[in-house]
Amino acid sequence: MRAVVQRVTEARVVVNDEIIGAIGPGLLVLLGCEQGDTDDDLNYIVAKTIAMRVFGDNDGKMNLSVLERGAQVLLVSQFTLFGDMRKGRRPSFTQAMEPGAARAMYDRAIQCFMSEGVRVATGQFAADMKVSLTNDGPVTILLDSRRTF
Repeated sequence: MRAVVQRVTEARVVVNDEIIGAIGPGLLVLLGCEQGDTDDDLNYIVAKTIAMRVFGDNDGKMNLSVLERGAQVLLVSQFTLFGDMRKGRRPSFTQAMEPGAARAMYDRAIQCFMSEGVRVATGQFAADMKVSLTNDGPVTILLDSRRTF
């Protein structure tokens, strides 16, 4: 499982000219599921995201987590995180989890974040989404559950 986590001042997802998910200060999390991912992969990504200290404390030092800051998460499914460009000019997505299983994993991710007390907004699985954000910093962190050491 992979996640691109961006600290934002605001972010939103639009589908068919309608805002379906929006947050103020917080984290935009683009989440990609890979074939073979399990709940262990999901738990790793969720735990790391919740615990990452990327928000400024009173001294401006990146020392606070999303929970400590009272920030929000906008969670967006993004199978293209597993686009492989090693051959040719068109990405191959053969490593991406099949849509049914990926949807179930995405839904569990939403529940995992919420069960930890994080306020979550979402995109729409498998929709043509327009995602806009104002990256704060910029701060962008890459997480990969299969690259933990």
